[in-house]
Amino acid sequence: MNLARPVLAATFLSLFAPAAFASAAQGTSVVLASSHGEEHAMDHGATAVEAGDLSISGAFSRATPPGAPVGGGYMTITNTGDTDDRLLSVSSTLSARAEIHEMVMEGDVARMRPVEGIAIPAGETVELRPGGYHVMFVDLEAPLVAGEVAQITLSFERAGDVEIPLAIADAAGGMDHGEMH
Repeated sequence: MNLARPVLAATFLSLFAPAAFASAAQGTSVVLASSHGEEHAMDHGATAVEAGDLSISGAFSRATPPGAPVGGGYMTITNTGDTDDRLLSVSSTLSARAEIHEMVMEGDVARMRPVEGIAIPAGETVELRPGGYHVMFVDLEAPLVAGEVAQITLSFERAGDVEIPLAIADAAGGMDHGEMH
């Protein structure tokens, strides 16, 4: 039996399916599915990283099972300036390559595709989240383990290269918030 397909399917479902199903059911843009609520669920980064007019916060990924070939990365990028910027690429030691992807619903089918960057308009906030724009870590070097923090580098047109911490959440998308429950 080829175990690659079940692992890939399980990885895809753990990364994107809850959001994709919510999108299909509602016909609207997707928020991170979590029992904690959207705002709390996106607050996985300890503090925002500032780079010029950009503020990058809430960067996280989800734990992956052994043998999973891919992982996703999510964050919020706010441009407080009066000039547009653009996320051009992402690099990391987590995987052989990192790509910027978009997930869109075409009828009842969720489709992922690479994009050539993401505009970060002046005075706006852009969310990379399940069911929308996200970072795809392709050919993982090792499983992503809940509780660990990895460093990734975002390359922007104006702000340049920015290294940020990426918190690894459990596969369901939650972090250990101790007494908060």
